[in-house]
Amino acid sequence: MEDIAENLASVKEQIASACRNAGRRPEEVRLIAVSKTKSAAAVREAWDAGQRVFGESYVQEFLDKLGDPQLEDLPIEWHFIGHLQSNKIRQVAGKVAMIHGIDKPGTVGELSRRAVQHGIVMDYLLEVNTSRESSKYGLDPSSVMLAAETCFGLPNVRLRGLMTIASPDPALARREFAELRGCLEKLRSNAPDPALLTELSMGMSQDFEEAVMEGATLIRIGTAIFGWR
Repeated sequence: MEDIAENLASVKEQIASACRNAGRRPEEVRLIAVSKTKSAAAVREAWDAGQRVFGESYVQEFLDKLGDPQLEDLPIEWHFIGHLQSNKIRQVAGKVAMIHGIDKPGTVGELSRRAVQHGIVMDYLLEVNTSRESSKYGLDPSSVMLAAETCFGLPNVRLRGLMTIASPDPALARREFAELRGCLEKLRSNAPDPALLTELSMGMSQDFEEAVMEGATLIRIGTAIFGWR
């Protein structure tokens, strides 16, 4: 049986240590507890241990948790971190603080349309395939600027930064995280409102220390908190 509270405390200490090693302040890095495939009871246990931000990857599972009696009255900050297709936007719009897995301007266009319809503003990240693996979603790093320029003028949506899933090898991962940071810096230099572009969502249970070294602001950790799926 996993001790979620104990695991969470350990992860937070490791993040703080990684920040110190990188010469950064721990408050610069936010932990997203990845609760996909885990029960509402597990999410509640992490909440009771002080975790407030959670990430889900599957729309129906997220909606089920959202309506679960153990969670429905809690002010959880939900992030949708899985790949999101245009036809699923309507189901999550207005229900999450941020969408991480968008890799097509057309999906951003649909998000904008739904946000206007509901009178809300939605934050999102563009997903970048820094490992260039064909099995992964994401924009090629060379096409990030063009995709972003297509999205900048859309109403009721705000591009806040970039997201990636790196290679399993931590040494490769660190280079890929550095590349994502470079993409964001280039994006900021051409953005109409550079101050909005602050987020780098990168790093998971096996490589978050490398991600912190390269400037991650959001790290997505599931296994180290909740145990193996």
